[in-house]
Amino acid sequence: QVQLAESGGGLVQPGGSLRLSCAASGSNLMFNDMGWYRQAPGKERELVAAITSDGSTKYADSVKGRFAVSRDNAKNTVYLQMKNLKPEDTAVYYCKVDWYYSDYDGLDFGAWGQGTQVTVSS
Repeated sequence: QVQLAESGGGLVQPGGSLRLSCAASGSNLMFNDMGWYRQAPGKERELVAAITSDGSTKYADSVKGRFAVSRDNAKNTVYLQMKNLKPEDTAVYYCKVDWYYSDYDGLDFGAWGQGTQVTVSS
């Protein structure tokens, strides 16, 4: 089973930047897509950014040009660099990874991080 550790959230002023990290750990695991979702008060959880195992990315229209998702496969870590943050970016951000056992690829799993709060306010 996989453990996800999120970090990097906090309070930032409009126009500021934050970098979120999500480190996955476990024994004999391999990872496919990794990504970030967010959920603001009163709204449904939405996909923010995702990255495949070979580095292909996609973004929500609302964050294109401001956010960048990346991954370090050696560290089993996915990042979300957020720039020019806006108050509407305020939400709980969740890491999600798709994974499978290295010695058995017949089963696929998904795991969610605990969430990290991002608040953009002056």
